[in-house]
Parts: sequence; C-alpha cells; structure tokens
Amino acid sequence: MTVAAAPTRFGLDVYRGRLRRAAAEAATRDVGALLITPSIDYTYLLGYAAPGFERLTCLVLSADGRASLVVPHLEEPLARHELGELANDLAIVPWDETEDPFWVVRDLLGAGLMRVAIQDQMWARFVLRLRAALDPIELVEAGPTLAALRRSKSAEEVDRLRAAAGAADQAMNRIRATRLSGRTERHVSLEIRDLLLAAGHESADFAIVASGPNSASPHHDPGDRVIEVGDALVLDIGGFRAGYGSDTTRTVFVGDPPSEFSELYAVLREAQAAACAAIRPGVGAQEIDRVSRGPIAAAGFGDSFIHRTGHGIGMETHEEPYIVEGNADPLLPGDAFSIEPGIYLTGRWGARIEDIVVCTDGGGEILNQSSRELLVVE
Repeated sequence: MTVAAAPTRFGLDVYRGRLRRAAAEAATRDVGALLITPSIDYTYLLGYAAPGFERLTCLVLSADGRASLVVPHLEEPLARHELGELANDLAIVPWDETEDPFWVVRDLLGAGLMRVAIQDQMWARFVLRLRAALDPIELVEAGPTLAALRRSKSAEEVDRLRAAAGAADQAMNRIRATRLSGRTERHVSLEIRDLLLAAGHESADFAIVASGPNSASPHHDPGDRVIEVGDALVLDIGGFRAGYGSDTTRTVFVGDPPSEFSELYAVLREAQAAACAAIRPGVGAQEIDRVSRGPIAAAGFGDSFIHRTGHGIGMETHEEPYIVEGNADPLLPGDAFSIEPGIYLTGRWGARIEDIVVCTDGGGEILNQSSRELLVVE
C-alpha cells in the first residue's frame, strides 16, 4: 500500500507571521536578537530543515524585525531554493571558507545590544565562539521566547495534529486486532512501525511494546520476551505526519484479566477521563496533574504513578506545556498536550492510557478516538 506524503510547508504568510511574532516576543523579554541555528525552532520559523554541519548556519532575528540568514557560501543555493519567496524577506549573508562567521554575526547585530538569545540546542562549539565574538553581550536561552510561540497551535496546526492522531489510531486498532501471544515484543513493535507508515506517517519514531512485568517500565525497550497469556501489554506508539507528531498509549490484556488488574485499570480510566474533563483555558497545568493523581492516590496507587501527567506535542514529541506539579502556567487555547496517567507495580504489571488533547475555548478536544476500554486480546 502506497500512501502519498502529506505536505509539510505552510503558506508564506504563516512564516512571515512567525518571524514577526518571534521578534515581538523577544522585544517583550528585553532580548535584542535571536540567534537560531538548524533545529526545530529554525524549521518552525523558516519552513525548512537546514542541514546542521560544522559550518555555521544561523538565523539572526533582531527584536525590531530585521531578519538575516548567515550561511556557508556552498549552502546558499539550497537555502534560497528551500526558502522560496520567503528568501525575499531575509538578508541572506553567505560566508566563505576563509571568513569567521561568528564575526559576521557580530557585525549584523551592530552596537548597543545588551542581551542576545541563542537557540537551546546550539552546538557547544558555536556557543563558545559566539560568546567570545559577542563579549560583553549577555547570552541567554531562546527557548522561552520560541516556546511562547510554538506552544499555542493555530487551527491549521491542530488539523495536522488531528490527522496524525487519527493515523496513530488506525495503527493502534489494527495491531490490537491481531494475535499477539506467542510473538516477541520486538516483532510486534516492528509491525506497529509498518502500520504507522501505512496509515500516513512519514516516520515511525517509537513503538513501545511492554509485556508482563515489562509493562511496569514506562519507557521499556521492546526485546525478545515472548508475549504470553496472562500478560498485561502496554502499547505506546507515535511518529510524525506532515511535520506534526502523534503519541498514544493503550493497554490490553492477553486472555481474561484477573479482577485485581481490572480494578486497577478502572481507576486509571477514571483518572485519565477526569484530567481530560478538567481542561479549559486559565487552568494551571499543575491543576490537571493534580486532578489526574486524585483517583489514583485515593485507590492506594499514588506511589505507583511515577511520571508527569503529560507533555506538549507539536513539531516535537515533547515540548511546552508540561502537565506537571510545579508548572502553574495557565493553559491557553491552542495548547496541545498528552494526558497519560499510569500505574506501575514493579515486577508484576503496569498500565497507561494516553491521548493527545487540545485546549479550546470550550474545554479539551481529545484527538485520539480509539477505544480506551481494557481490550482482551489473543
């Protein structure tokens, strides 16, 4: 089965708007310029994934809105091709092999700047050389500035997340309809990856298959354990479609589950549903975490819920906002994140339910639609 690749670029005005908002956000944070090297932030702002080499490529975005792109001379044709019409909005500054690109950046920044924000995943060799070239300018993280933009998704971004969730649901439904006992975790994991690609993902980035006692390990790496009757089985799958991520988890049981596990799972379903129902603009992220933990703690499993309730998702599988105690930031319309409480009893079994939810003016929209019932599989 061949699936046509979904387009990844948005329209030109989307990137113009992102550059404009990023500059304005930097200004509100008293940051004179953003220095963004190839990364998800770079792709978010410019619409293409530039190669990250030892030669410096750097978007220099001043708080007044001026945007320059410093690129190695040999990368200039590719940059112009990938940028398309957006190249007309930038000052593209190629540098030759005998030049020092860090002083090119310094010249573009000009005089009088006190603080410059650098991309969070910038290579250390670039950070150190920029620090020397820009001294005494203070270097700070660009993450808070970019996260403020990226966390709240536009309607078009939510459409892509919805499509990715739907594709993941297809893969989840198909794997749960197959015979799982007698197969190794690794074999099932490989099949899930194929199913994600067949459903329209460009990449299948993870397919956790955790059986029996392994189900008590939240990030278990599928291995050679053979799935058996009497096993709890946690399936956590996801990848990227049209540049936006999917991430969903379902728990099944091989054969009839004992009453003890069914009762544990009922508590988990209550906790996950309560957290989803509590989502609305203005509620602190930590409040959703507390709602999720309430039923689990009341049932005596509080110490067995060992991770945060959720993480943001978009162009990365994990991004802002994080649904965890200590994050009092209020939810905003357009925030997209997972709700994934889990209960893990070491050496016995574990269970997790995960959906991607978008905060809207009317509450939380759950993007995943596959059944959350404890399905009995062969």
